[in-house]
Amino acid sequence: MKRTRIKQLLEEQTTGKNVRVCGWVRTFRNNQFIALNDGSCIKTLQCVLDFENFPEGTLKRITTGAAIEVKGEIVPSQGRGQSIELKVTELQILGDSDPEKYPLQPKRHSLEFLREIAHLRFRTNTFGAVFRIRHAAAFAIHEFFHNRGFVYIHSPIITGSDAEGAGEMFQVTTLDLNDVPRKETGEVDFKQDFFEKATNLTVSGQLEAELGALALSDVYTFGPTFRAENSNTSRHLAEFWMIEPEIAFADIDDDMDLAEDMLKYIIGSVMEHCQEDLEFLENRLIQEEKQKPQHERSAMALREKLQFCLDNEYKRLTYSEAIEILMKSKPNKKKKFQFVIEQWGADLQSEHERYLVEKHFNKPVILTGYPKEIKAFYMRLNDDNKTVAAMDILFPGIGEIVGGSQREERLDVLQARMKEFDIPEEEMSWFLETRRFGTCPHAGFGLGFERMIMFVTGMSNIRDVIPFPRFPGNADF
Repeated sequence: MKRTRIKQLLEEQTTGKNVRVCGWVRTFRNNQFIALNDGSCIKTLQCVLDFENFPEGTLKRITTGAAIEVKGEIVPSQGRGQSIELKVTELQILGDSDPEKYPLQPKRHSLEFLREIAHLRFRTNTFGAVFRIRHAAAFAIHEFFHNRGFVYIHSPIITGSDAEGAGEMFQVTTLDLNDVPRKETGEVDFKQDFFEKATNLTVSGQLEAELGALALSDVYTFGPTFRAENSNTSRHLAEFWMIEPEIAFADIDDDMDLAEDMLKYIIGSVMEHCQEDLEFLENRLIQEEKQKPQHERSAMALREKLQFCLDNEYKRLTYSEAIEILMKSKPNKKKKFQFVIEQWGADLQSEHERYLVEKHFNKPVILTGYPKEIKAFYMRLNDDNKTVAAMDILFPGIGEIVGGSQREERLDVLQARMKEFDIPEEEMSWFLETRRFGTCPHAGFGLGFERMIMFVTGMSNIRDVIPFPRFPGNADF
């Protein structure tokens, strides 16, 4: 008999059929009622057995966390809380779980504690819901781009370039660190390394995606990226996933249109397919925020916030317009902002972005036309010679969720910008060649996948939306 998933049984609600179900015991009451979960959904299936028909030794092994297989008939439930249950005729213990040592007992555990046992936290309701939603969002992203004719590009994880120019990279080497070969000048002799040059883990797949777009028109990457940034915060990871589309024959307006459509598609898809998980996480968040003062609580419930981002057209304005609004705002005048805006050119912080979204416009915001000094070298210089054709999308509760730009397609301007950023041309010769041979206007953006998952799940720490978080001092599992 093939295994039937609990989700399928609860959706079908068909009684009178014999099934085989496998899963992990959540609770076992009165030597009779097993709450069984197999991870296919947040709910458990009640499995009812007649303890007189099973050996006492078997009953003692039905403990929280044990993996079991049960066979029997689906019948209407006699008790409250569920409409169907499984009347057990056969039971097999597949894997024991010592109740004295199993760390996930049927009680509330802190997220900090669960991070320490990330190998087991998948089994909790919270993390089961988070990772089912993460899957649904990833699937929706591929579906969105596939339906629009995009080509999925696998960009390299090991690269010799620094796409962001920030220098916060993990080095990749096979050299013996206890006996590093050096040139006569004292510099490391990378000619003796595996790749015969200095290499690192990628900080972005964007530059390689640009190469694909300048031949295939519309491409996207979706893969891991790495930042050796010593940021021990709830918003930063050393290893995270990025979605980076690139579109040829496109400008900054096309870029904004694509990003807005993609965000709405992901949110809509998650809301369609993950209602039970969203409802659970919404209630969890409400309970958690009861401990906080009113002004620190979320302005909207989780699903209301998601619907808000679906229903509203995103407000588009320039960085200069935003700076003017912020400088005139009450929090800025009364110095309530942690970072007071004093002049044009300031780098916007999360508090400023959230003010624009949640207080001033009450809708998602897309900012464009940032000062060239605070943006990357590859962004197209505007005619004013002061700003670049960049865009950031700002969401409630989180601030920036997408960053993108029209790319600089003019060879001479790109070379000048690289000089400003001290980026050697010889290192990026392959990138510059795309501007020498058949260049064209093109644009793209990056979406940090974990930031997106934080937003749709309501989780407040980025370490809780990736299975095995990597951050300063931590590379467990």
